[in-house]
Formats: sequence, C-alpha cells, structure tokens
Amino acid sequence: MSKAFLIDTTRCTACRGCQVACKEWKNLPPNATKQTGTHQNPPDLNPFNFKLVRFSEHLENDVVQWYFFPDQCRHCVAPPCMGSAADPDAIIQDEATGAVIFTEKTSAEDYAFIRESCPYDIPRQNPQTKQLVKCDMCIDRVRANMLPMCVKSCAMGAMNFGEREEMLQLAATRLAEVKKEFPKARLLDPDDVSVIFLVADDPAKYHEHAVAQAPGPLSRQQFLAKTLAPIAGLTRTLRS
Repeated sequence: MSKAFLIDTTRCTACRGCQVACKEWKNLPPNATKQTGTHQNPPDLNPFNFKLVRFSEHLENDVVQWYFFPDQCRHCVAPPCMGSAADPDAIIQDEATGAVIFTEKTSAEDYAFIRESCPYDIPRQNPQTKQLVKCDMCIDRVRANMLPMCVKSCAMGAMNFGEREEMLQLAATRLAEVKKEFPKARLLDPDDVSVIFLVADDPAKYHEHAVAQAPGPLSRQQFLAKTLAPIAGLTRTLRS
C-alpha cells in the first residue's frame, strides 16, 4: 500500500527540527542567509532546502497570531510534474510507496515548465548540476522500514507517517478533535496528495500555496502538463 504523511500544524512549534534533520540526512550544503524581517529562514525553498518551516503572522484584534507551515513536496497521488516531463524516466513514482522521485535525468528537462506544472510550487533546480530537486520521502529510509527523517525528528508529534489509509483515518480523528476548538479547521487536499496538512484556520494565512489552485483528480496544471508535454518534448528535440 502507498504511504502518507499527516502534518498537524496545530502541534507545530516551529522548532525547525524537521528542517535541520532533512538537511543533515541529505547532506545538503549551507545557505547564505540574511535577516529579512521574519523568523523564517531561508526565505524560500531552494536546491539545498527540501523542507522549510514557513512563518506567517497576522494581527487580529490587536493580538499577533502565528501560523507555522512545514512546507515540502506533497507527493501527489496523480503528480502533474510527471506529465510535464518530456522523458518518462526523469520523474517517476515509486509503486510501493507512492513517492514521487526526481532522477538525474531531470537535468535535461525544462525547469520552468515543470515548476509551473506543480500546484504547490515545489521543484527547484540545482545551479551546478541542473538537476531538479525536492523531497523524495526519504525513500532510502522508508525502504529500510525507517521513518522519514523529518518525522523521526519531530518532538511535538506534529508529523506522522504510515500507510495511507491509516493516515487518513488518523487525520479524520484528529480533525474532529481540533474542530472543537478551531471550527475552521480542515485537511488540505487529502484526496489528492500523500502529505496531508491539518490547519486550524484559513489556508491562505499559512502559505499562498498551502492548497492547490485547482484541487481534484485532474487539476488545471495537470491537464495542461499532460496536454503540452508531447509538444514541449518535440520542440526540445527539434532544437537539439
């Protein structure tokens, strides 16, 4: 059966343990950062940060409300990025886990085209190798019956990982509990992704790409990707 994450943002304290653990496990180099007026650091996902705890603050009734969002690839059930790749071996989906994997062959792909196909704005490009990169669900750990590193490092219990059906059941149970205190609580695109977020308020308060622009079995981005991918592939062939 496929795997899934449940990320309960109501339990996230923005300790960024997941962000650091991911970086360490993947042996990713440091980023040059600077203060930009927020505790969020680095400012955005990049080729050397596959996980980023986003900080968002809102002033409501003279009280500052903090919203934390541990952003990462959603490992879509039907990944639009796969349909946007000219080479079918560039982006693959692991049959056993559902993990969406970017291979070294993405270095020959149209980065802008693939990034635009993602309804969550996740893919980034390594400037040296030109390979497209993102979270791979810690597929090496999962195949060895270990938890993804971000889940393993979460001291608050905000991150859960397991069989998809079990995570959906856990999500429904937890949502019912959270709604008692936060009536606006909801699950984000649970039918379409394998990284399911539980939020207590309007998703837009967390991140502009918290939900897909057109969620559903076939999003607008996926439709365009599947429709235009053959044309893009032919164009690149003619240019080469």
